[in-house]
Amino acid sequence: MMIDKLFEQQPTPAVMMQIAEEWNKRNQEYTRILFDGPRAKVGQTPKDLVWSLNKARLYRYRATCQEGPRVPLLMVYALINRAYILDLAPGRSLVEYLVNRGFDVYLLDWGTPGLEDREIDFGDYVCKYIPKAVRKMQRLSNSKEFSILGYCQGGTISSMYASIYPNSGLENLILMASPIDFSYHPYYSTWLRNKYFDVDRMVDTLGNIPGPMIDWGNRMLKPMQNFVSSEYALWNNSVNDRFLQNWAPMNKWLNDGPPFPGEAFRNWIKDLYQDNKLVKGELVINGHKIDLGRAKANLLAIGASEDHIALPEQVKAAVDHFGSQDKEYFEVPAGHVALTVSSRGTKVTWPKIGDWLTERSGEMVPREVK
Repeated sequence: MMIDKLFEQQPTPAVMMQIAEEWNKRNQEYTRILFDGPRAKVGQTPKDLVWSLNKARLYRYRATCQEGPRVPLLMVYALINRAYILDLAPGRSLVEYLVNRGFDVYLLDWGTPGLEDREIDFGDYVCKYIPKAVRKMQRLSNSKEFSILGYCQGGTISSMYASIYPNSGLENLILMASPIDFSYHPYYSTWLRNKYFDVDRMVDTLGNIPGPMIDWGNRMLKPMQNFVSSEYALWNNSVNDRFLQNWAPMNKWLNDGPPFPGEAFRNWIKDLYQDNKLVKGELVINGHKIDLGRAKANLLAIGASEDHIALPEQVKAAVDHFGSQDKEYFEVPAGHVALTVSSRGTKVTWPKIGDWLTERSGEMVPREVK
């Protein structure tokens, strides 16, 4: 029984005894969880490592269907948190869903940067890592054409790739909760203003930016919910196995942020949040001036109406700035992460992605099921 319900009853000795028992059970389980950590398996969809460069890994997921769309799909996640949010758990995995619809799915995992990686910047990721991963995917899938799904910052980075390499074979680009226009954010625009936030001093001092530091900043967008309400919910449901089964993978992901390479962090803050160079056409990486109008791939930009990290208008800006002929903005009534792993994600986001890609991914071809 939820302990809240007991407090609504008349405070008889029997009820007070039951409250004490329930309180004690929750205290014991909550303490165990804090000390033991979440017991969760993540990233369980079968896959094979097919390429690596430094810490980055490219995985190809094993087919489950006898046939599927010809054009392969590359998933690109952010440098913040881990890519397994796209394959969180069985039944809560966008990867699993797309594989079961017959797509040839690849995932680019950036890995865990070390201090020796502090000088890696956006130019390295956009002009070195992604192109090499793409060429490997093209060879393995025997397809010049391919699609990219970029989630969060991964979509922002992918938009730069689409601008620099419009003739690479990129047929379709999905940007999911990916900010493009950084002109305004109710919190970040103030917090990260250059008069308050000295990113140069931070990077020069730390080298890489610790994952927990970035996580703490994101949680401060909703401090009561992230530091109080969520902990109370965990304590109150610490004896609820179904709740814990859903909570454990997500909690593991939330607390598993890797270091952010210093120079890339400098790019992210100075060039985008402080100067908004991407939509102004002023961003230069590896000698390439980014002009989003050069991006010609079919475009689907997906925003989340309750997203407090990448505001819907920041995501929707892609439709205004991309040179694509076929482009669409689609909004889901969800938050930044719920867009992918909640019931709204499974019922709204996933089918939209699957249907949109199917229409644009060529004829059905045979798959080798292992």
